[in-house]
Amino acid sequence: MREVVIVDGVRTAVGRRKGIFASYRSDELAALVLDELVKRAGVEKAEIDDVILGCVTQTGEQAGNIARTAALIAGFPIHVPGVTIDRQCGSSQQAVHFGAQAIASGDMDMVIAGGVESMTREPMFTNIGDTKLSSKLIEKYEIINQGLSSERMVKKWNLTREDLDKYSSNSHSKALEAIKKGHFVNEIVPVEIIQEDGTRKSVTVDEGPRLGTTVEVLSGLRTVFDENGVITAGNASQMSDGASAVLLMSKERAKQLGLKPKARIVARSVTGSDPTLMLSGPIEATRKVLLKAGLSINEMDTYEVNEAFAQVPLVWLKETGADPEKLNPDGGAIALGHPLGATGTRLLVTLMNRLERTGGRYGLLAICEGMGMANATIIERIE
Repeated sequence: MREVVIVDGVRTAVGRRKGIFASYRSDELAALVLDELVKRAGVEKAEIDDVILGCVTQTGEQAGNIARTAALIAGFPIHVPGVTIDRQCGSSQQAVHFGAQAIASGDMDMVIAGGVESMTREPMFTNIGDTKLSSKLIEKYEIINQGLSSERMVKKWNLTREDLDKYSSNSHSKALEAIKKGHFVNEIVPVEIIQEDGTRKSVTVDEGPRLGTTVEVLSGLRTVFDENGVITAGNASQMSDGASAVLLMSKERAKQLGLKPKARIVARSVTGSDPTLMLSGPIEATRKVLLKAGLSINEMDTYEVNEAFAQVPLVWLKETGADPEKLNPDGGAIALGHPLGATGTRLLVTLMNRLERTGGRYGLLAICEGMGMANATIIERIE
């Protein structure tokens, strides 16, 4: 099997739902990222074997295979294909896995993997409409929404409202500090938008993090799914808009082109988990990927575990014995937002840049997914 490397990665800033990207089509946002990625990497668009994008709500402007339409908008030659996949919140992470598998097997040499989501223009669940779940599925499993799943996780792992709100407050603080220190500058492509007054603005900063987000402020928010529960809008991820992508290549091809990759993909995993509890999948996906890599959690220099809800990373910490100081040190989806299809490669780009900035060696990424699934990826920084 051939070694797969990540040559470069890029993302847009993440906009709040109905925020800075409200008037920006998601196919055009994805096209902007695709165009910028090949420019930064210094490769020709004609060299790309495939464009694989994750997108969850594949309806309206995000229907019709957005990977293909975005590539055409971005000026890729017509022989460059595209495919759109849905692994729920881990869609773009799965795009990376599929691309890496194609390269490792020798089927392809150069793949763009990424994702896009406009939760403003194509709201969550609009692709489902009034469709009801199969009665055969309901007979087999208790299917509840993620908010109620979160409430059950909190009880199972004996967490409190204060635990969740404290974690969420810290997510905002860490994200604001990361922005202040310029940690995201190198990974964000500017997006020019036209404001309501007709003036143009270049968007280069994530819109989600809020100053003054304290435990006291969060404790005043009402619960959303259970009036006697603990899950609020403040300790859950934000609905968001954004796009992201990475350029994958065989090590041999990168060497032929004289490119200097940023990281190599060490191991990948995907797993199913309890569809009722739903969001506990990253625990097993992490165990699985560490076993594949022949590494321990203590050998990881940093990790990104998607903050779908605050209890997800907190439970993951409990079960894996990981170091909380290494977890999401630049904030997570509670502060920075969660544009569903784009989140996997958004986190991967941030993880890769952090390893480069700090000189760390190994990074781990894990994401929980709807209906009980999870992906995990380990990367190694290349000197």
